[in-house]
Amino acid sequence: MNNKYPKLHNATWPGVVGKGDDEPFLSLDKMIEFTTKAEVNGRKFDGVDLFLSEPHVSIDSTDDQLFALAEQLKGYDLVAGSLVAPVWPETGGGSAMGNGEDRKNFLTQVRKACVIAGKLRDLGVRPYGIIRIDSASDVQSWSKDPEGNTKRIAQTFGEAAKIAADYGEKLAAEGEICWGGMHSWKWMLRTLELADAGDTLGFQADLAHSMLYLLGYNANEHRLLPTDFNWNDRDAFTSAYKEMTDALRPWTIDFHVAQNDGTVRGQGSHDKTGKHCLADDPNGKLDIPWAAGFWLNEDGQPRKNIRHICWDGCMFPNETLNQQKTWDTILETMVKVQDAHGWSE
Repeated sequence: MNNKYPKLHNATWPGVVGKGDDEPFLSLDKMIEFTTKAEVNGRKFDGVDLFLSEPHVSIDSTDDQLFALAEQLKGYDLVAGSLVAPVWPETGGGSAMGNGEDRKNFLTQVRKACVIAGKLRDLGVRPYGIIRIDSASDVQSWSKDPEGNTKRIAQTFGEAAKIAADYGEKLAAEGEICWGGMHSWKWMLRTLELADAGDTLGFQADLAHSMLYLLGYNANEHRLLPTDFNWNDRDAFTSAYKEMTDALRPWTIDFHVAQNDGTVRGQGSHDKTGKHCLADDPNGKLDIPWAAGFWLNEDGQPRKNIRHICWDGCMFPNETLNQQKTWDTILETMVKVQDAHGWSE
């Protein structure tokens, strides 16, 4: 019998992240169409995770717009899961380690995201999921005062968690090497610990981004693999990967399936982060179902607090995004993860 959980979601933000400069945006309608058409041996995606920013879902969406979105999802037999809060200055937010106005704007965007999340839940299309955040701060600025800036980021995260709790939501901070205070596995832990927000604030693990933690990009002192690492050395990789996942797994409440070739890249305004590759990229360094198990299992049992998993393919070129085969291959990989680490109930 096929496992029913964790549910399989596709991210819609590959149509937005890194677009608008070199390449045009892909609409939410188009991303939903790709998701709906994907099918592997009769199995399909269960839902989508959403980016709460134009040109997809405005953070200032009206009730009528949210109703229309809910009806659209119902029409395709999809649900919404985790939502990305637009906490960055260019989208109306502000740096989590910035001045009072910056941090106020950051918290405002979190509050608006929580409102939308609740309305989608009330409309019957969001049975699970978190609100995704980051520090909205670059590593170079953070590095001018690591301890002080980390403390400020944690304080902002803690205040954001209180807001989320008021709305019955949880926040997950996505570990990416481009965000100050979140750019290494040890600084990520430090930020989460200092925030002291209980189970309202957790970690969003992305296979592509978290793998870069092992290589010490932007934090060489925290690298877990040597500079001359041989990717064929499975034992060394497993040891390093286990050390990182053992530290971050207890915090993990949201999970992205992805592939990485061990390099850093960026696109448009979204620069210097882990390079997402196609699920079947020959240069990919991860055995995806195997690596996912480090995050999704605890003592040989599935971590049932993670009700859905999402594919993250941000910064794929539009030529790749516009091929239906891309999404069929992604779904096939997601099914393998669900079969290996899921459960039925």
